[in-house]
Amino acid sequence: MFVFVSGNAALDLAGTLKWRRDHPEETLAEPADLDEWLVRAGLLDTPPGADSFDLTMARRFREIAYTLVTAHLNGRARPPDALAFANQCASAPPTTVSLTPAGLRRSGPAGAALSDVARSLLTLLADPSAPIKECAKPACTRLYVDRSRGARRTWCGMGECGSQAKMAAYRARRRA
Repeated sequence: MFVFVSGNAALDLAGTLKWRRDHPEETLAEPADLDEWLVRAGLLDTPPGADSFDLTMARRFREIAYTLVTAHLNGRARPPDALAFANQCASAPPTTVSLTPAGLRRSGPAGAALSDVARSLLTLLADPSAPIKECAKPACTRLYVDRSRGARRTWCGMGECGSQAKMAAYRARRRA
């Protein structure tokens, strides 16, 4: 259900609304989905027990993150209201990190994890040379940080978009 191919927690959160342009697919349908996403993203070790307010805030932040990153990609000014909301989210207390005999533990409420996600977005956007890209598949709207050699990555991930594009190219070569 969730895919973590973006190289940044905020971009992975933005990817929880798939296929935005044509047929949006919501993967954060209920608070339990947010709990699962936060744990699978590695932001928390145990589900925080998110409620409907947390879900609403996560979805709102997700859209703000997408707006800010696409503005960055298109060379547009960052919308002031979107930037203010991202800054507000980042100013909330972060998750608690502790080292135990079992290893590193991350805990806190959903809002603290979203604060960590907001800080990752702001850090990314503060770097004017950050290699942020959008998937080349026309229907896909997933954003990612291209850390590939030579910054030649084209698709968000091979699991879905990349493999489909390669298969289509292969079939076209075979027909020719």
